[in-house]
Amino acid sequence: QVQLVESGGGLVQAGGSLRLSCVASGSIFRIAAVGWHRQAPGKQRELVAGFTSGGSTNYADSVKGRFTISRDNAKNTVYLQMNSLEPEDTAVYYCAVGRSIWIPDVWGQGTQVTVSS
Repeated sequence: QVQLVESGGGLVQAGGSLRLSCVASGSIFRIAAVGWHRQAPGKQRELVAGFTSGGSTNYADSVKGRFTISRDNAKNTVYLQMNSLEPEDTAVYYCAVGRSIWIPDVWGQGTQVTVSS
């Protein structure tokens, strides 16, 4: 089974930027849907951004214009560039792949993002 490893999280001030990376153990991103999800304390996990299996992108309304998902298939890596971060973006961010970006089959371990005001 494919394994996903996220990195790039950390503590940043409001208005700052971070770039998250997700490396897969195989060339899964070429054929599967892949997304970044997040879960804040006391809240449900939500899809932040993703590539559908057809290659189109999808963003949550709350991050449109601030976050950008991209990928490097040669490196089996998907990125999430996060700009203009807000305290409300504080959460554990997960990379996930599967048949659908809304119903993934495989999850990474998550990386913590904390935005201070």
